[in-house]
Amino acid sequence: MQTAEQLALTDEESRLLQLGLIEWCGPARSTEEFAVAMGFDSTEDLHQRSLRIRAALIAREALDPMDWARALLATELAFASDVVGSGYEWSTTTGWSDETTVRVLRSTQLKLIRTVAPLVGRGLGTRPSLRPAIG
Repeated sequence: MQTAEQLALTDEESRLLQLGLIEWCGPARSTEEFAVAMGFDSTEDLHQRSLRIRAALIAREALDPMDWARALLATELAFASDVVGSGYEWSTTTGWSDETTVRVLRSTQLKLIRTVAPLVGRGLGTRPSLRPAIG
């Protein structure tokens, strides 16, 4: 588990992740499938866990790699998608311009990639198997 400081995230980068997470309790509209793809168990888990991750970021507490991945993906999707995220309304709901968001998001991505990339296909972006075990 690592803190934002250990990952060298700035206050601005941490704030961006907080904004991205809180959008899912407001204008962003996830489906069950998108919630699971972002590493959450369901849309309900997305709402509850987003609040907990956001609180941990505010308190500067350590997060496990999956929670860093959830925060990053939730922010990316909330910002970029007009279908399920905030999209076009991002600047209105967060107060952050698209230009500032992209600049801060890119630097955040660079700092988190080593932590989150190993999770792809291992709980991130995949649905748990529903098939019964053979044998």
